[in-house]
Amino acid sequence: MRETDAESALPERGRPGARAHREGTVSVSRMRRLLVLACVVVLVDTSLFAALIPLLPHFAHELSLSSAGAGVLVAAYAAGALLVGVPGGFVAVRFGPRRTVLTGLALMAIASVGFALAGSFGALVAARLLQGGGSAFTWSGVFAWLLGTTPRERRGQVIGTAMGAAVFGALLGPVLGALASGLSRGAVFGGVAVAALGLIAITTRIPDAECETASVRAVGRAFRTRAFLAGLGLLALGALLMGVIDVLAPLRLAAGGWGATAIGAVFLVAAGIEGPLAPLIGRASDRHGALTPTRWALAGGILASLSLATGAGVGLYAVLLVIASLFYGGVFTPSFALIADGADTAGLAQGIAFGMMNAAWATGAMTGPAAGGALASATGDRFPLLLAAAVCAGSLAVTLRGTGAWAALRSERRTA
Repeated sequence: MRETDAESALPERGRPGARAHREGTVSVSRMRRLLVLACVVVLVDTSLFAALIPLLPHFAHELSLSSAGAGVLVAAYAAGALLVGVPGGFVAVRFGPRRTVLTGLALMAIASVGFALAGSFGALVAARLLQGGGSAFTWSGVFAWLLGTTPRERRGQVIGTAMGAAVFGALLGPVLGALASGLSRGAVFGGVAVAALGLIAITTRIPDAECETASVRAVGRAFRTRAFLAGLGLLALGALLMGVIDVLAPLRLAAGGWGATAIGAVFLVAAGIEGPLAPLIGRASDRHGALTPTRWALAGGILASLSLATGAGVGLYAVLLVIASLFYGGVFTPSFALIADGADTAGLAQGIAFGMMNAAWATGAMTGPAAGGALASATGDRFPLLLAAAVCAGSLAVTLRGTGAWAALRSERRTA
């Protein structure tokens, strides 16, 4: 009998390499299932976040809200994510990613019902706070779960795929908001609650990951790791910039005579372009490092912010808004990869790392609309947009400042 025939005659458990092959196949299959779950979870979550955009002029009129009040309503979601972000990361480590995701989905369902029934400013803010808290649990859990099964060299691509789904959710959100405005807020957000319950049923069928080990010393090391800090900073910056236009743009378009459907269509176009770009940005981060796509996004953010501040007519403003959204959102995928790599370098559990990620995102997403709305109420839209351009310029200058810190950051990423 030939050697190959003899090997094939062995029972599978006795065949050399069979166990490794079988475990590798299971790992790939599990990674794919988790990637699909992550994509669907973040899609539903971001659609819920973005659904407010076309509804904002309606609430502003119905509740007599100023730009500052509208900014508070937009920022409430991020405030909930900020409050729960770090605790959610520790929950993911202590109780496992699956339970963390299930908790977030349950909160999402409850908050959706609350938003559907809310009839006052306070009730709307409370529902948005609860939505943000649920989001902190789902993102911490699902990304810790996913990245625990993903090889480091493929992280950018996998994160980019998940972020593409998040962008598609941002695309779907304004459509949901427009439907809620034209049809029934109760029916639309009740449907989101049903979708969250369906995701709970699906999540319970996927095997959980082993709980990670939390270490206070690892947290300290993470905050001395350039890649980790750079990722948190870029994520907060992108959220801040997106938050500014999320509150200013709908009100500006509404003032130009555009209704909820037209406003939703503008954001739909932006997300429709941005979604396919996210995996490409992820591949570029894997191949060339996070610095290259980050520089392009920041340079474009400067020009886009200045263009929006020119007071262009409503049609041109809508086009510039789409362009600005692409550049502002371009920093998200590189920032996620940097956070994950920096956590590995520091020996920090991914659950805690993405809990801190939630807090960083929430800080920017809360500051952007709240400060942007307040400044717009006091000075008009131009000043907050000029300030956004200045922030992009300052951040770009940091990335161009020789080879010192950024060279060390790239070295950390290669050697970790």
